[in-house]
Amino acid sequence: MTRSQISRRHVLWMGGGAALLAALPGYGQSIPQPVFSDYPFQLGIASGEPSADGFVIWTRLAPQPLEQGHGMPAAVVPVQWQVAEDESFRTVVQTGEALARPELGHSVHVEVAGLQPGRPYFYRFTAGRERSMMGRARTLPAPGADVQSVRFAVGGCQHYEQGLYTAWRHAAAEDVDFVFCYGDYIYEGRSQRMRTVSGWPVVSVRQHPGQEVYSLEDYRQRYAIYKMDPDLQGAHAAAAWFPVWDDHEIDNNWVSDLDQDGTPPEVFRLRKRAAMQAFYENMPLRSTSFPNGPSMSLYRRASFGNLLDMNFLDTRQYRTDQPCNDRWRVECADLSNPKADVLGAAQEAWLMEGLTSSRARWKAMAQQVMMMDLDREPGETYAANLDSWGGYRAPRERLLRGLTDQRIKDTVILTGDEHQNYAGNVHLDGQNPGKIPITSEFVATSISSGGDGADMRPDMPEVVAVNPELRFNNAQRGYLVCQVTPDLWKTHFRVIDQISTPGGSVSTRATYALEHGKPGLVEA
Repeated sequence: MTRSQISRRHVLWMGGGAALLAALPGYGQSIPQPVFSDYPFQLGIASGEPSADGFVIWTRLAPQPLEQGHGMPAAVVPVQWQVAEDESFRTVVQTGEALARPELGHSVHVEVAGLQPGRPYFYRFTAGRERSMMGRARTLPAPGADVQSVRFAVGGCQHYEQGLYTAWRHAAAEDVDFVFCYGDYIYEGRSQRMRTVSGWPVVSVRQHPGQEVYSLEDYRQRYAIYKMDPDLQGAHAAAAWFPVWDDHEIDNNWVSDLDQDGTPPEVFRLRKRAAMQAFYENMPLRSTSFPNGPSMSLYRRASFGNLLDMNFLDTRQYRTDQPCNDRWRVECADLSNPKADVLGAAQEAWLMEGLTSSRARWKAMAQQVMMMDLDREPGETYAANLDSWGGYRAPRERLLRGLTDQRIKDTVILTGDEHQNYAGNVHLDGQNPGKIPITSEFVATSISSGGDGADMRPDMPEVVAVNPELRFNNAQRGYLVCQVTPDLWKTHFRVIDQISTPGGSVSTRATYALEHGKPGLVEA
């Protein structure tokens, strides 16, 4: 049987039992007017990577999202798109057609350009006779523009099984200019009907089927489970995102070509290749982040006129192995290894050059793992989280001394990963802080990882007491809202009262601020 003779039944079987009820041309050719057996936009839409003249708009066709082949044939499918100035689409400013290719899981990434700076736009997709929901994205201000305010959200760590995405539903209503997602968009582990919290069994709120994910198809299905959540879809539709990864998009605590299970690097690279392709397929990323085998370029910069430069970092891909065999709360000589690295030489040089040359009032480092030098276990010895900057003393000191030596002021660090809220100042030595901090850090709690949480974990009062640079700690679920003006940076810690059942309410647990030109956090 030749490719041009593939039967309709055979092609439907290849597509997972699937969904396109149309006469198919040769394998891989375009289907001009597809007819779907179910709604093809079940994974939602998204925008991301805004610039002064545009942004990326994304969707992925999947009529049967959890089936092998996601309900699509091995063929290219055309998708039409529109961008308008208004929600009713009376003033459409751009239209076009993108090709959803089977090699990329039938995802499309349209890099819209030629738009006006500093204003909202609305977008949607059409495939065959099916239309997507509408999304909203705002372009960045023109380069060097006089900008008086930027408002954005920070969120991540969204374990599907451990809670509902109520936080994303509330974040979607915040009317922000963009969202920084710091990672752990999916979790790669096998399904767990029950888990243990503080020694007590807890039933999972919901489950994703299957074992730990390894193959490209595994990762595609895991993303589909997460992206079918309506609250997550709402957050994507409400504002453009700048997404990066942390560890669970690939494997827990991975760095460079190393996992924590002793997998040979050449074998782990195969898993990275699959995971990175799936990450690209499911995120609104530009072609500059297109996977190149087991690597992707994810660090980049966005400028908001003369007010704010955002530096989005990748603290996984170029990092050396965690010291002390990545054991929690231990100390060993490797903590001070001068050859250790977090950002890698190229990214670190890019970051320092950008910070040094920036003329913006504020400079942010948006990244994944905590910079504050916290003693995690009060007692006679210092104990670090070895998967954070605390496990990498040499590169941490090098970066902080660079800020000091170059007199780079008014910097802010934005972090996730910890499943807790933190606000604090950053010193070279957190146990013996100087009078003036080098920078300050806001750490966003998780969207759902860890379950409902509590105002403070039982072990944390002692930790707060022995870490003078730490100003605030909280263990509820939620997200950050940062409001930046020329003279003041305010971060609101928005928390959800519960995520184990629907209907959780949001409140502001605390607000901390930085005054321009005055180092150190103040409670607002």
